[in-house]
Amino acid sequence: MPHMQDDFPLLMSTLYDHGVRHYPDQEIVSVDSDLSITRTTYANTDARIRRLATAFFERLGLERGDVIGTFAWNNHRHHELYWATANTGVMCHTLNLRLFPEQLVYVINHGGDRVLFVDENLAGLIAPIVDQLKTVERFVVMGGNAADSGLPDPLAYEELIDGLDEHGPWPQLDERSPLMLCYSSGTTGNPKGVAYTQRSTYLHTISCLANFPILATDNVLPVVPMFHASAWGYPFQAVPMGAKLTYPGPDLSPEGLVKLFLDEAVTFSAGVPTVWLGIQQYLDANPDIELPSMRAFLCGGSAVPRAMTDWFWKNRGIRVVQGWGMTETNPIASVSLLMPWMEEWDFERQLDVFETQGRIVPGLQYKIVDEFGEELPHDGEAFGELLIRGPWIAAEYYKDDRTEQSFVDGWLRTGDVCKVTPEGYIKITDRAKDLIKSGGEWISSIDLENEIMAHPDVAEATVVGLKHVKWQERPVAFVVVREGATVTADDISEHLADRVAKWWLPDEIVFVDEIPKTGTGKFDKKVVRDQYADLLM
Repeated sequence: MPHMQDDFPLLMSTLYDHGVRHYPDQEIVSVDSDLSITRTTYANTDARIRRLATAFFERLGLERGDVIGTFAWNNHRHHELYWATANTGVMCHTLNLRLFPEQLVYVINHGGDRVLFVDENLAGLIAPIVDQLKTVERFVVMGGNAADSGLPDPLAYEELIDGLDEHGPWPQLDERSPLMLCYSSGTTGNPKGVAYTQRSTYLHTISCLANFPILATDNVLPVVPMFHASAWGYPFQAVPMGAKLTYPGPDLSPEGLVKLFLDEAVTFSAGVPTVWLGIQQYLDANPDIELPSMRAFLCGGSAVPRAMTDWFWKNRGIRVVQGWGMTETNPIASVSLLMPWMEEWDFERQLDVFETQGRIVPGLQYKIVDEFGEELPHDGEAFGELLIRGPWIAAEYYKDDRTEQSFVDGWLRTGDVCKVTPEGYIKITDRAKDLIKSGGEWISSIDLENEIMAHPDVAEATVVGLKHVKWQERPVAFVVVREGATVTADDISEHLADRVAKWWLPDEIVFVDEIPKTGTGKFDKKVVRDQYADLLM
């Protein structure tokens, strides 16, 4: 016999209503497509969200469970779409702006998107593929003017919601019903989709808030795109806590972001390492600029350079907190926070912790296994593939027969090779596909990258293993030099000499103007490997 209300559904609308009811005057600031700024409040946004919800059913003919696609920057209309779908049972499919056209066509058709919501200045990317979109019935341009979009029979967003009654109480949905559809960035093969549910997103939100709190006194600016794993969940975490939200729109330049940080007194932001490396360089070139309100950056997506974490703390007093996750983990699964007794350590020793991917967030289970599936000890030495499971981890890919490759006996195979310390800190050695096997021994491309980026004149670096006649594979480094600096291959080798084993030293150091990146800002090693495949042959 139940003693608690165990059947009360875990719905995002419950969290949403709490935030709107208790913080109606909290502000939402948005940089729009034309770089103008919109200022509004939770209460005013709620009225628009409720009219948008009505428009879904009365003007667009959608039904619960239907899919709408969003092709948009981080802005207030995208925020409205997040919550109008979450609260009504319409499914939101966030489309990666940086996918190749053929990948975009694939994910839109595979997701079954019935309506596409497109930012004004992005319509030109959708117009050329319209004839290939099999399921899309209507295009909505996210602004007040749709006439010049180049899309067929477009409807302006403001026209869509104008004059409608506000949606009343949110429906009691099945907590296991899908809420959001997110696809991987697709570096190999077609992108794979994951359907986040009401239950998984609710539990992810609550656990993340308990692990790394956001408060009503915070101003959260997600640099991580809203098209990538729900902006790591921060629009969902900020609202129930009543935090101010600042959306940066299309201007993601270091100068534009720093201006927003200052003008809006941002306290917390999240993004991939390349974002913060760019901001570090901008601040280094402008030493008079301080960021007095900023308390922390959450940094993830790829390994965070130790030197960058060190620089931000020592030069601006900002903690760079490393997190780890995947599209399949909803996405945050670990955060690198200090244990209480570690607060007394000197900063160099703390950096050893900060450069790990942290401890698994409460609510999840994990293990590392060898190539035979046998579990390995958490001794900081043994390394193997990380497997994870829990209530906000995907159980399968969305309508995709590649599921069996990644999901085994209730566990997600992450493809990340890592060590785990006795205190439970995960140290990712590499992606399984990026480990370099040279003469039968393993070399971590991530560790090499971090050591190279510790050089003061290096802006970015990536390391890949290339085919070698004698050693099977050898590491090659690709380096972007800081503007105005001069660095030679000998300088890099000398810098590495006391930092890594001699046989780890790259066979070649190639200086490039830019390193290719995926749609989510990670170094695209596949492109680099393909381009330079025969360099050592």
